[in-house]
Amino acid sequence: MIKKSLLLILVLGLGCSAPKEKKEDKEEVNEHVLWYAQPASDWMEALPIGNGRVGAMIFGNSKNERIQLNEDSLWPGGPDWGDSKGSPEDLEEIRQLILTGKTSKADKEIIDRFSNKDIVKSHQTMGDVYLDFEHAGDIENYKRSLSLNDALAEVSYTIDGEQYHRKIFATAADDAIIIQLSTTAEAGLNFSVNLDRPEDEGHRTVEVSHPAENQISMLGEITQMGAVKNSKPKPLDYGVKFETLLQAETDSGKVYSDASGLKIEGAKEVTLYLVANTSFYTEDFQQKNRLALEKLSKKTVEELLESHKKDYQELFTRVDFSLEAAVNDSVPTNKRLEAFKKGKEDRALITDLFQYGRYLLISSSRPGTNPANLQGLWNQNIAAPWNADYHLNVNLQMNYWPAEVTNLSELHEPLFDYTKGLVERGKNTAREQYGLEGAVLHNASDLWGAPYMQAREAYWGSWIHGGGWLAQHFWQHYLFTQDKEFLKTTAYPVLKEFATFYAGWLVKDEKTGSFVSFPETSPENSYINEQGERVALSYGSAMGHQIIAEVFDNTLKAAEILDIEDAILGEIEEKRNKLTPGLKLGPDGRILEWTEPYEEPEKGHRHLSHLYALHPGSGITEADSNLFVGAQKSIDYRLKHGGAGTGWSRAWMINFNARLFDAEAARENIHKFFEISLADNLFDLHPPFQIDGNFGYTAGIAEMLLQSHEGFLRILPALPEAWEQGHIKGLKARGDIGVDIHWELGRLKQLTLRTNKKQQVKVKYGQEEIKIKLPSNNQEVILNSELKIIRDL
Repeated sequence: MIKKSLLLILVLGLGCSAPKEKKEDKEEVNEHVLWYAQPASDWMEALPIGNGRVGAMIFGNSKNERIQLNEDSLWPGGPDWGDSKGSPEDLEEIRQLILTGKTSKADKEIIDRFSNKDIVKSHQTMGDVYLDFEHAGDIENYKRSLSLNDALAEVSYTIDGEQYHRKIFATAADDAIIIQLSTTAEAGLNFSVNLDRPEDEGHRTVEVSHPAENQISMLGEITQMGAVKNSKPKPLDYGVKFETLLQAETDSGKVYSDASGLKIEGAKEVTLYLVANTSFYTEDFQQKNRLALEKLSKKTVEELLESHKKDYQELFTRVDFSLEAAVNDSVPTNKRLEAFKKGKEDRALITDLFQYGRYLLISSSRPGTNPANLQGLWNQNIAAPWNADYHLNVNLQMNYWPAEVTNLSELHEPLFDYTKGLVERGKNTAREQYGLEGAVLHNASDLWGAPYMQAREAYWGSWIHGGGWLAQHFWQHYLFTQDKEFLKTTAYPVLKEFATFYAGWLVKDEKTGSFVSFPETSPENSYINEQGERVALSYGSAMGHQIIAEVFDNTLKAAEILDIEDAILGEIEEKRNKLTPGLKLGPDGRILEWTEPYEEPEKGHRHLSHLYALHPGSGITEADSNLFVGAQKSIDYRLKHGGAGTGWSRAWMINFNARLFDAEAARENIHKFFEISLADNLFDLHPPFQIDGNFGYTAGIAEMLLQSHEGFLRILPALPEAWEQGHIKGLKARGDIGVDIHWELGRLKQLTLRTNKKQQVKVKYGQEEIKIKLPSNNQEVILNSELKIIRDL
């Protein structure tokens, strides 16, 4: 219980100065540097860099360096596998099977009639840069690091007392990867440079050449000789064309090329400029590379690094998070992680991982690029796990959970651009496959925006809500930014297409008069039907109805804001009012996953789809105590039976805990995430690697400290007792409100709010609440729980 009221102070900027900080109160500065005392021995130890479109994994080997390369559009094939399979008549037959209790047969028929089974068509590696050094002597004082503050990777070591140093960064400002190498050794640097790419099942896909004495080019085309469609081989000998072009410059020494690659001899300092472009973005990709190199050659490395940092830090430094813990920067990151896994909480590493999620999003999703995929941007394979594609039943969406709340709204744009392309193909699918207007998306897609069902089993693929879930991101972007033009030109058209599909998809239940969605599934889960069979298809499901209700509500709200009167809106409103509820309690008080309390063969299933309305939705709040308790019981039941084991699922659990104000459970799941879901380079392990858990973790931390989905600001809703003091600056709340929070001894000390839009907002902290009028122009409003007027800021 908070005994004192919150006091509002408006700071008018009247020449106030910051108070002098007591030395004993000064926290240690966390530079957010991941570092290691040895090179990476495998890919999951390498360090990622990226400029949104082009990325690399840095191994840091002192003698035989490998820098694995990626570009976000490197996919085989094209948009030529069609948009649909099956027919409206097939849908009607499957519905009749469900209505007559023949769900097992319905499971089989929906796959046979609608699904393109066992799709293998993967995002692929761009290849590798190999640097082979002629070092003699023992390597000492080795260090490999990644500064999250600067987006800069470095490798340093000594040989016989002489220094060797590398700086590597991927600059969005100049659209290149820069590798600078230097030494104090009198003999200078002597090494070779090569580009290469793994073969595609014995099929060489690149040609390496030397356009100039100091250049090496790798020209290729993405193929997939092991591609599969409908469980049958479907070799693809065509795809995105690309060129990787590297140029070497040196202050001294010699640079030349021969049959084995580029050669550098006797150089004290060498800079490698690497550019890459593809036919996906422009047919003139080779010319674009050459123009890019011309521009790069006019700048020094110092200038390139400065522009890189300025561009990157404009995004990264918007949020500052500290738990005011000692930063033991003398211990390598893998050793700190090892200690954490043994039970020693490292609160500085908790903040590092939070910022790592933001770093990874900045590095894999920039305006004008493709969205972050299942591995973000970083993939060393020709056939990656799950194709490194876009899974639409939680994974792609989770990638973007931190975008708005951690003040990276513009990084959401690639998801919106991609979704708009999906909608166009999804309209064909809805019309041809189901005989309906609007757009539909299923469980997974790829670079080409495939909207069709991709599954060999109904339980994990016959799901129609990929688009409905993506639609939430458009609405949330509007809520956070208050960008009415975005709502009008981008969000509303997308919402309307999915709402239109759902309006046609729903079937009226003649017994109750309500509208039901079927065939339905609950992603990747199954139940035991009345015949004792394990099945997936159902007559309605919790998640399905929750998503449909949300799409209807958001479409109607958007139309109201924009003063739009589309003909379809009346039907949407009617069916929303008569929609079967997506939130029902079972006999034991848990929220039902299906419309009936079926027996579950996997009681600890990793998906908690029926809690969509708790998070990322907003349909379950403390305003309905029964649902609130029901959600907690559902979580307890899952965990009791071993649920939330995988990385992304554990990260989702942190978000659930935060929404339920269960601070200690959130902290426990943070510890579990560190213990079982992180590789040494802090990539999330499903396993194997999936980046969604990194993003879900970052979003979960933000949810613990700030929530705004209930129509007001809730401050420190799930602050663990062990996090006695700290601050987070620069978070965003819905309403386009910037938020800084400071706390001491587990209690709010100071809250700062700012906005560009004059508005009234309700703030709640514990049992206390206050309504505040916020001025425009980002003037700061300070709330102080100690009722002190703070003037010297």
